[in-house]
Amino acid sequence: MKLALSLLSLIGTAAAFVPAAPAAQTSTLRMSEGDVPLLEVKTKVPCFGAAPLIGEPVFVGENYWDKLTTEYGSEATGTFIRAAELKHGRSAMIATVGYAFHKLGLTLNNISPHEYLSVAKGIKFADLQAMTPLEAMKSLPGESIAQMFGAIALVEIYELTHKDGKLAEDETVAPGLQPGGLTGDLGWNPLNVKITDRRRLVELQNGRAAMFAICAWVAADSIPGSVPLALPW
Repeated sequence: MKLALSLLSLIGTAAAFVPAAPAAQTSTLRMSEGDVPLLEVKTKVPCFGAAPLIGEPVFVGENYWDKLTTEYGSEATGTFIRAAELKHGRSAMIATVGYAFHKLGLTLNNISPHEYLSVAKGIKFADLQAMTPLEAMKSLPGESIAQMFGAIALVEIYELTHKDGKLAEDETVAPGLQPGGLTGDLGWNPLNVKITDRRRLVELQNGRAAMFAICAWVAADSIPGSVPLALPW
């Protein structure tokens, strides 16, 4: 009996030094008083316009796109970036066509019935055609630059103030100044062409190619030998 009591007392004493089992730990996202999450996990914003390289189409600079649309900005930031690329591509396509027309001799001295661009300034179309496109631009009077700037400003103001092709009179903030408001879509489609993803992708890709082309042409005319390619002109 005494032996049994002694064993029980030893077990009880040893049990006192056994560390208690740790309680189950749970990790939860605590909320502030206003029910605002402390950590917001943003979903990936899809990027339209993959480059068709070897194999499957890939996004060049996808890491930067993800940072700009999730870490530094939002989906509206991505909409603005895509609109900026679209507008730059359209401008580059117009510039490339104009550059090519000048190089091919399809200039106003061969088309227009008028001989002078500016009689007051004494500038003839034939004189401009004899120059490179860059030299011709530099020789234009300030009034010509102002006209081009005014035309571009009208397009920009139209995009800022219109939505779905209509003037947004009831908006307190211009649609173009709202998040995601600048999309590059001016709502001008007189031929009622059906806008598909393929057409949008083709326009983006042509715009990218035009940006490379106009940059190469301007560099080649500005600094001879700067472009290590045999350009046609």
